[in-house]
Amino acid sequence: AGLAIYFVTPSDMFPDAVPDGLRRFAEAQNFQAKAGTFILMPDQEGTPTMVLAGLGSTRNPLNIAALSAKLPTGTYSIAYKPEDWPLGWIAAGWEDGCYHFGKYKDRPEKAPILCLPDSSGRAGLIQEAEAAHWLRDLINTPAEDMGPSQIEAEMQALAEAHKADLTIIKGDALLAENYPMIHAVGRAAKEAPRLIKLCWGNTQHPELALVGKGVAFDTGGLNLKTGNFMRLMKKDMGGAAHAMALARLIMGANLPVSLKLYIPAVENAISGGAFRPGDVLSSRKGLKIEIDNTDAEGRLILGDALCHACESKPDLILDFATLTGAARVALGPDLAPFFTDEETLSDSLLSAARASGDPVWRLPLWDPYLSYLDSSVGDISNAGGRMGGAITAALFLKQFVDISSWIHFDVWGWREAKYGQPQGGAPCGLRAVWHMLQARYAS
Repeated sequence: AGLAIYFVTPSDMFPDAVPDGLRRFAEAQNFQAKAGTFILMPDQEGTPTMVLAGLGSTRNPLNIAALSAKLPTGTYSIAYKPEDWPLGWIAAGWEDGCYHFGKYKDRPEKAPILCLPDSSGRAGLIQEAEAAHWLRDLINTPAEDMGPSQIEAEMQALAEAHKADLTIIKGDALLAENYPMIHAVGRAAKEAPRLIKLCWGNTQHPELALVGKGVAFDTGGLNLKTGNFMRLMKKDMGGAAHAMALARLIMGANLPVSLKLYIPAVENAISGGAFRPGDVLSSRKGLKIEIDNTDAEGRLILGDALCHACESKPDLILDFATLTGAARVALGPDLAPFFTDEETLSDSLLSAARASGDPVWRLPLWDPYLSYLDSSVGDISNAGGRMGGAITAALFLKQFVDISSWIHFDVWGWREAKYGQPQGGAPCGLRAVWHMLQARYAS
């Protein structure tokens, strides 16, 4: 069943379950059970027989990633873990550390394999791991190979795999169908902007709407980003990747919902047709939007998509977007900030985050800050300056939402090389939301 691995913490390094020989071997090497550290105990021939693995002093599933990123190729089985470390945490962390983006460069060696017991809900854990892997591949793929047309192709494959319906509104058809902000943001690019809509499930079930920001690449438009900020902008479709991965989990588990997934897919490029600072754009909602900054484009395409999502009065709307640097300054890379006005919904999400070990943090929809978006020539400006940037972006989106059950996620979708793996795309809050949805709808 694989090499026995014993997971331990600094406060309880040698529980009774750890064999005496392994304990003595670890003590001789001054093992401290820090996150990502491990001891491979060999037999007399030098063949590894068991592993003592450190979880560190914080209860963070990504501590497991620090292990699986370093362990030698092979198969491992859990001989011991602390009771307060759920198996789902260990499985999620293990998958995280094993991930490798292999589209252009092969992995130098095979990732270690963790055997899960039959009673572990293994199928569901594997589905979560596969969805997270796909999300990361989508974000890591550069815009040359993940532009609006490739996002559409991924959505087409997702729809076909789950027998869902797909509708695409593209190019000038966006104007005819009244999605003027999606069209304006993407009209300067070589690839036409589009709204991609997937529908799945029994329409008698509660309707769940997912919306994901699909900016395949963001130059900043005429408010051009500097090179250091533009370098990672292949990840600006990270919101779309999160919504798509969540939809995959929902359909794969046959969750009893009527699912609608909306992906506005554009590239914010520069050409003679680019929208400009000072322009006043129409919107599906009817609001006139003064453009203060063309680098605040994600909220524009989300505005049209959210307005459309609300028209069928769904039970719940979730949107995901790599929207503001202000959210990163406030909470850093690992905490996924979310906004909602509904207290019960917030409580259920925070409870799911604690249970899943996938951290999220609520930020306020502080209505007085809406004044930062005042416009003298339109109904609202698309940017409110440096103060409270994540909040003002969320308040902008709120103007296009007319149902109470709505959560907005301002995710980074990225991780530096913190846990031993190369930097790259990463899920932020995906498992927390998935656990919340299962609790809300599975019964």
